[in-house]
Amino acid sequence: MSRTARVERATSETKLVVELDLDGTGKSSISTGVGFYDHMLTALSRHSGIDLTVQADGDLHIDAHHTVEDVAIALGQAFAEALGDKRGITRYGDATIPMDEVLVQAAVDLSGRPYFVHAEPETMTPMIGPDYPTSLTKHVLESFAFNARITLHVRVLYAGRDAHHIVEGQFKALARALRTAVAIDPRVADVPSTKGAL
Repeated sequence: MSRTARVERATSETKLVVELDLDGTGKSSISTGVGFYDHMLTALSRHSGIDLTVQADGDLHIDAHHTVEDVAIALGQAFAEALGDKRGITRYGDATIPMDEVLVQAAVDLSGRPYFVHAEPETMTPMIGPDYPTSLTKHVLESFAFNARITLHVRVLYAGRDAHHIVEGQFKALARALRTAVAIDPRVADVPSTKGAL
């Protein structure tokens, strides 16, 4: 069965399309108008093995917030749709990823119960590049988790001098955790829950 989804979202602030394939090879085509965010979504796709297409047109003349948030919302919605009834999935995934001087852990449960826990340095360089506020990372991860209806914990275990590495480590750790969680477990024929539903 195909585990793919397409979500279109149009508001007075953004117009976008997100397409994904959970059983892809990590191919991506990303265009949000926010260069660093494109870089992070490309890394998310590559390291999760999820094929991802994102085309977004937002009110970047104001700032990046609306575009970044709306893409995360649509990405979560597409992820939930592609998972379907979750029959046969591994369900849980975790990864600890070094990014040079930074170490990040992400753990996911594709539980159907949205929950988000996040720990990163309180003080970081406020901007990465000309248009990505580092404060958006928590918002992206939270918006994705709630719209995907998953439990997500992301912790920066230790951080160094580079905000780029701190944020990139979080996206890559999430990617590797998702890669494990969405994988089909050949030993599981049904939904991996004692309740019989996720």
